Amino acid sequence: MDTFYVALRIALVFYLITPGTSTCPIGCSCTDENLGMSLLCMETSMGRIPEDIPHDFTKIQIENCHLTELPQGSFSKVCSLEFLWLNFNEITLMNIKSLEGLANLTELRLQGNKLTSVPWTAFQDTPKLKILDLKHNRLDVLPEHALRHLPTLTYLDLSLNQLSVISKDVFINWPLYRTAEKVWGKEGLVSNVVLALHDNPWLCDCRLKGFVEFIRVVSPPIILMNSYLMCSGPASKAGKFFHEIQLKTCMKPVASALETDFTLPLGANVTLTCLVKARPGPTIQWMYSLKIIRGFAAKQTHIDDETASSQLVILSLQLADRGLYTCMANNSIGNSSVSITVNISSSNSSVPLLPPVPMLLSDKNTYIDIRIAKQTVYGITLEWYAATANPAESWFTIHFGKYDSPKKEMIYIGPGINSYSVSDLLPVTKYEVCVTLKNHPPREGQCIVFVTGSDISELEQRERLIHIVVIVCAMVLAVPAGMYACTTEARFSCVDRCVDLCKKRWLHGENLQGMERQGTFDSLQAASDEGLCGVSEEKPKKRRKSEDRCKGGSAAHMY
Repeated sequence: MDTFYVALRIALVFYLITPGTSTCPIGCSCTDENLGMSLLCMETSMGRIPEDIPHDFTKIQIENCHLTELPQGSFSKVCSLEFLWLNFNEITLMNIKSLEGLANLTELRLQGNKLTSVPWTAFQDTPKLKILDLKHNRLDVLPEHALRHLPTLTYLDLSLNQLSVISKDVFINWPLYRTAEKVWGKEGLVSNVVLALHDNPWLCDCRLKGFVEFIRVVSPPIILMNSYLMCSGPASKAGKFFHEIQLKTCMKPVASALETDFTLPLGANVTLTCLVKARPGPTIQWMYSLKIIRGFAAKQTHIDDETASSQLVILSLQLADRGLYTCMANNSIGNSSVSITVNISSSNSSVPLLPPVPMLLSDKNTYIDIRIAKQTVYGITLEWYAATANPAESWFTIHFGKYDSPKKEMIYIGPGINSYSVSDLLPVTKYEVCVTLKNHPPREGQCIVFVTGSDISELEQRERLIHIVVIVCAMVLAVPAGMYACTTEARFSCVDRCVDLCKKRWLHGENLQGMERQGTFDSLQAASDEGLCGVSEEKPKKRRKSEDRCKGGSAAHMY
């Protein structure tokens, strides 16, 4: 009887290795070894896992075959599989169920692939896994519970990857490590575990403190293949071994400023400086109404390992640059901020300066500042800053449409968003846009009214019109469009008149928007310079046009 089974086995092997059979993949070889049936595929451009591999194979070796992924259930039918070698392929993706059905797998080798991450919960399907080789991949993160489903490992190789920061909790939470601490020394209960972590770009800052301390005191059953782990950064520690460095505890940022209040004339330059002390090094951003208005240049320098300085340079101060600037710093531990106020003195300015006017909402403790931050030929971008009790949770409603339309389009804006772009505006059209808390109706002082030109050329010429009206006239047009809308060819006296009127109305608390609604809109195309400025001087028309137009020809004089 034994002779019969031996003959049958030999016949099966002969069948498997015979060219032209469908059982053994083309370009591969199938052999019967002492440990069972084996599949060997070397340097074959198969591109994917072969299908219909016999279920009784115990070893599969597919190397240099240009595999790019391990799909779900790649070897689920090979229930007897114990050894799986997939070295030196191009695997970038490993499905969370790629090891499904491999309850007998004891060895998995994935050396020399392109994995940037591993679905560690996939190892729930391999309870007997003892050897895991992930050497020479691109892993850059090792989650805190990565080793939770690997309780029987005796060899783990993570060398030559891109690991820079790792928590000691990765190993503290490893069931094998916790069990080994209790029973180590009791003969036959625990085997040594070889751990390879060398040749990774370790970043030796405060985040690595716990791991460095763990490596220093690691002892059997954990044995490091190479205990001389080396720092790659920061510069002050690059090239040093773990046993040569001392790391401090991490600290959330603390932001401060040497000067928090500036008052300067129009056209002056100012540099705002923010100092941040933090471990690890922080990311620093400057915010103004939750947006950077003019794309000011910010420069960050490192004073020492835990102190950074950021300087925001504002060239040629404009009226729009007034306000509160916030330096925000954050790192993996927390965040901090400091605010700096920039004011503009009126001593050297021919234009009266109006204080910014908040747009009051139903909640007396809430206000919104809104502005048109950007214009294109066919559209605008709105920006607003909201001071609310819970700014991170505040929803907004934008009411937008033609000025004389009783029904406006309503756009809901979620928390954390403070800008909105409107495109496809019509020429020679008067629009109104309002920003309120979600579902609140617009109230006085919550809207901007603006007009578009008669054609592309005219709209380009009036590029700064909306900015001037919005900024100088306290967020709304104070008079009917077509009367005090100051164009690039308007009189300078028109500018003064617009400013004076806005100032008086603001100081006396009059309803500017109500006044606006009583006016009528005349086509900008038909409006002359005199009509736009409301000129009443008794001068010949030709002389007015040739001598009395705003010298310099730009409404930007208002800044």
